[in-house]
Amino acid sequence: MQNQNQQNLQGSSQMPANQSHGGHELFDAHEAMSGLTGGLEQYLLYEQHIQDPELKSMLQQHRAFLNQLYNTCVETLKTGQEPQVETQTYHMAQNNDVVYGMQPSQPKAPAQSVNEINDQCVSSYMMGVLKSSASAFTMASLETTNPVLRRVFADSVPNLVEMAYEVFLYQNKNQYYQVPQLQQQDMQGLMNSFAPIQGTMPH
Repeated sequence: MQNQNQQNLQGSSQMPANQSHGGHELFDAHEAMSGLTGGLEQYLLYEQHIQDPELKSMLQQHRAFLNQLYNTCVETLKTGQEPQVETQTYHMAQNNDVVYGMQPSQPKAPAQSVNEINDQCVSSYMMGVLKSSASAFTMASLETTNPVLRRVFADSVPNLVEMAYEVFLYQNKNQYYQVPQLQQQDMQGLMNSFAPIQGTMPH
């Protein structure tokens, strides 16, 4: 009986590549892909409300990159094989300068008409799309059994993080997203609250 079980286990690994997906994997992949689909559709809706050419250019660059990512995911999900276009690397246009500190600003309330949708709103929506996709792709990669699809999901997370960071930098320099800091003493205390493990250098 044990030999028969071993043969069954060995046989299961010989499934066609396009069927080598677990159930939980497919649920999480479906959720990640549905979220990306919705995000791409939202980007389409947002573009018409953008005033700043820089933000419009960023949105268009994101959409082109995410369209290719979507196609790569669809192909890998269907075939279980290496996709024709592998996961690319996103290169953001923003520099890494962050403005720290809080400036006085008016309290924000939800827009009450479409005419009130501005660049601050749109950049916030873009951030929401990217954060949710980064989380969904991370969870999907942790549940995926097919090695190619797992790698596509996992390799896409740094790109989604990079795009979200690019949106943050844009928001920050326009004072849409301000970054408060702790007092110097508190900051130093937290930065120095961990010590390295001694004697762990590789031999």
